[in-house]
Amino acid sequence: MATIDLNSDLGEGYGIWSLGDDPSMLDIVTSANVACGFHAGDSDIMLETAKIAKARGVSIGAHPSYRDLHGFGRRPVAGLTASEIETMIAYQIGALQAVATMAGHKVTHVKIHGALSNVACVDPMTARALASAIKAVDRDLFWVVLPRTEIERAGEAANLPLAREVFADRAYEDDAQLMSRSKPGSVLHDATTIAERVLRMVNDQAVVSASGKTIKMPIDTICVHGDTPGAVAIARNVRAVLEQNGHKLAPFDKTHRA
Repeated sequence: MATIDLNSDLGEGYGIWSLGDDPSMLDIVTSANVACGFHAGDSDIMLETAKIAKARGVSIGAHPSYRDLHGFGRRPVAGLTASEIETMIAYQIGALQAVATMAGHKVTHVKIHGALSNVACVDPMTARALASAIKAVDRDLFWVVLPRTEIERAGEAANLPLAREVFADRAYEDDAQLMSRSKPGSVLHDATTIAERVLRMVNDQAVVSASGKTIKMPIDTICVHGDTPGAVAIARNVRAVLEQNGHKLAPFDKTHRA
């Protein structure tokens, strides 16, 4: 049976506004990707998320994005140079590292958010810039990547430690890319169906696209989005089904270190 990580994108509120039930998710997941202020999050939310994660034994990573608060980081930003992308990412990672230190915790990984991740999956320049930024800040940080994409290839070329991710609550296209959120059926909601789907993913080391195509890929971590309606129930079901079938859940940064 596999040892697998369960992660979620958290800390995605801002000021008095909150998104999702982060404390409950931090009771379930083994890794949290914390928004760094560019698409959501602020210094106080980052600190509180890091404190709760530390208390519950949950690893934390930076979840950087385009600077796009109004669009929640889900709108592409055209015209950025490689240098601009690198400094944008380094800035966000560094912000979480500083706040995590205040909480007595440590940043172990980076997972790119939203449109920036979508662009980097198909654009080599963007993917290489992201890899360069992560490597420049801390070459020991894990990079959470989608298999069979430019970000995986850039991470391998940069010799970064990688955690290959699949999504519990998102549909896939035949080329292993995530289905656009603009398409019907791109986001899944039924907790029971999702848990059964994740179990098949882990057992088979593969995802099944919306058309029914089986796509083989290594799986180190599974994401349940914190802002998906019913996220807590989905994550709880996924964890329960995996454990009931003999799989162990643990942060990937602890199981994949030499």
